Amino acid sequence: MPRYKLTIEYDGGPFVGWQRQKNGPSVQGALEHAAEKLDGAPREIYGAGRTDSGVHALGQVAHVDLDKDLLADKVRDALNHHLKPHPIAVVEAERVSDDFHARFKANRRGYIYRLQARRAPLTLTRGQVWRVSQALDVSAMHAAAQYLVGTHDFTTFRDSQCQADSPVKSLDQIAVFQSGAEIHVTVEAISFLHRQVRSIVGSLVEVGFGKWTPEDFKAALDAADRTRCGPVAPPDGLYLAFVQYPGGFEA
Repeated sequence: MPRYKLTIEYDGGPFVGWQRQKNGPSVQGALEHAAEKLDGAPREIYGAGRTDSGVHALGQVAHVDLDKDLLADKVRDALNHHLKPHPIAVVEAERVSDDFHARFKANRRGYIYRLQARRAPLTLTRGQVWRVSQALDVSAMHAAAQYLVGTHDFTTFRDSQCQADSPVKSLDQIAVFQSGAEIHVTVEAISFLHRQVRSIVGSLVEVGFGKWTPEDFKAALDAADRTRCGPVAPPDGLYLAFVQYPGGFEA
């Protein structure tokens, strides 16, 4: 069976998350339905990241095995046809070797979190950005974020329901910067704990508001205590931006 790598973009708002679940529609479920329509039999989609309910993707990666041996562009176009009217798009399809695995072969994942500081409600970007009602000190947020780079016990920024074997993770890089009217937080690592990025962003916003100093943020990290985490940021502003594979290949 030929294997296809899929690069996927989606609005996570209408879904219970990436993973197939019984309590509502999922991105994985919609893709599997489209793949079955294309191939004529049930097909399983394997994703690189299990985004939560309401979390979006610019460059999620998945793979699927099909009975039909089709040109990659045909697979992309057919899946997009069968995905209508879901807010999911297969941006690219590529024929790959049988040993490619979207999840287990990935060696870096990147997320972006979008914030906007303004008093007025959001209209055009509602559900896509976290609006905060007061100004943020971006420089202080960036300074605090640098304490996260490297290998740490991230218990403070780990959801209490996280099923990972260990809270220890290595964060490759993180940045907080102004981008037009928005403030962006970008973060890269091999993998992440459940709600780790949203927990980090919520605590960085406490720094941005002046409620915490960067040193307070470091103390919260060092405490390895979930109760020391600030408010968890909502899913609206979070995007799985890219997944990277050996050889520097990104999607």
